[in-house]
Amino acid sequence: MDAEQAAQISLIIGVIVLAAVGGVRLAARFGLPGLLFYLALGLLLSDNGLGGIAFDDAELATALGYAGLVIILAEGGLTTRPSTVRPVIVPATILASVGVAISIVLVALPLHWLAGLELRTAVLIGAVVAPTDAAAVFTVARGLRLPSRLQTLLEAESGLNDAPVVVLVVLLSATSVEGLSGWLIPVIVLAELVGGLLIGVLIGLQARWLLPRLALPASGLYPVAVIALLMFAYGVAVVLHTSGFAAVYVLALMLAASRLPHRRSVIGFVEGLAWTVQIGLFIMLGLLVVPERLAAAVGAAALAGAVLLVLARPASVLASLAPFLRPGWVTRVSRTAPMPWQWAAFASWAGLRGAVPIIFATIPLGAVADGPLVFDVTMLLVVALTLLQSPTMPMLARRLGLARADQVGELSVEAAPLDTLRAALLDLDIPAGSNLAGTYVFELPLPAGAVVSLLVRGGHSVAPDRHTRIRVGDRLLIVATEAARPATERALRSVSRSGRLADWIDPRASGG
Repeated sequence: MDAEQAAQISLIIGVIVLAAVGGVRLAARFGLPGLLFYLALGLLLSDNGLGGIAFDDAELATALGYAGLVIILAEGGLTTRPSTVRPVIVPATILASVGVAISIVLVALPLHWLAGLELRTAVLIGAVVAPTDAAAVFTVARGLRLPSRLQTLLEAESGLNDAPVVVLVVLLSATSVEGLSGWLIPVIVLAELVGGLLIGVLIGLQARWLLPRLALPASGLYPVAVIALLMFAYGVAVVLHTSGFAAVYVLALMLAASRLPHRRSVIGFVEGLAWTVQIGLFIMLGLLVVPERLAAAVGAAALAGAVLLVLARPASVLASLAPFLRPGWVTRVSRTAPMPWQWAAFASWAGLRGAVPIIFATIPLGAVADGPLVFDVTMLLVVALTLLQSPTMPMLARRLGLARADQVGELSVEAAPLDTLRAALLDLDIPAGSNLAGTYVFELPLPAGAVVSLLVRGGHSVAPDRHTRIRVGDRLLIVATEAARPATERALRSVSRSGRLADWIDPRASGG
């Protein structure tokens, strides 16, 4: 390859990535993940489209998919606040394990009985479509104004349910699976999952001690060190025959809960890397599609999709969350506040599928006879469900009273930590319907250690004083110490719901 050929390849890659980045905005306008645009772009570039690029290496696609999922799970874990994970970790774990098992069984049996598929093929299809996709959930759920606990529940489920499923799919795709007893498969899955969790915790404890003590010569090296630790955790877990995905997600959650040096730089780097990985993975999966085969998979895909939407997903959510929908010994033992029934209804519809099922479907692609059928059914099902579920989620959230234009539930508060000062910069938007609108700065029950430092209104920034009145559309920048941050967010959310008398109604709003 000479310099001119390298320049041409660079030009092509630049055009493809720019088109993919532009497609994110177009897809978001219609309430869709960029998945569909990227898949279509990959299909257009393939030898079945206009690009003429031939790619059919399922083994390479699986390896690249695993590496990409490590980055996507890491981004999800690092951007999840520990204080919102703790109240939902128990129901999320049950939903990602028991719920996944129920979904697999309920999808596999109709495929075996009604569609006439072999039992292993039916279970493989049920397994690859059971997990929700982390990238799709993070993208769509964070664009809705949902209660923070519900949003974190969906995100934690999508981060945790990959680990048990990939172990099951690998076992079912192995040629030696016929020699295994039926009872031994769930034992292996559970053992690998627990082993991965333990490895993630052990490496996380070491990383939490090591990273704050590193004296690296440049701040840009800290994101590289974090990525290296995550890849190291994945590699160690897999070499020891445990779940690498479980190790990565737990490690990312532990790093998010630690005093991570240059946190904002690390998270920004990982977010950018995750977007790049998503674009590359989806385009690669589009290259694997063989349009001539899809017609033979339509019937099985329609049956699996209907069962998944109408029966499997609602049943798995109800069975997993039923103990948490009312006060009882389960909520007392797990220290989990009871959940409204609307949360279960929304979660039943919000199980988004994306790249994860398609990547898992590449595992049996070259390993079992019906591997191409599993891949084609998964591809059709993911596209159909994305077109059906993603655009309707905002409407369903409003109908259930979880996200309404005229009333604010939980406020979106983004933080840019000030590492050297051990403080956080809270970025707070004032949407229509918030009771914060009309209050004066001095009426905000902010705790000691928090102060409103800047107000952005109509594109202009001003330094507010005590008598500045907050309006709809304003953007407040609030500096808070690490210790004061939780109380600050509680105070802001309380005033948004109850108005300027929130501190008088509930003294805990200001940390009292």
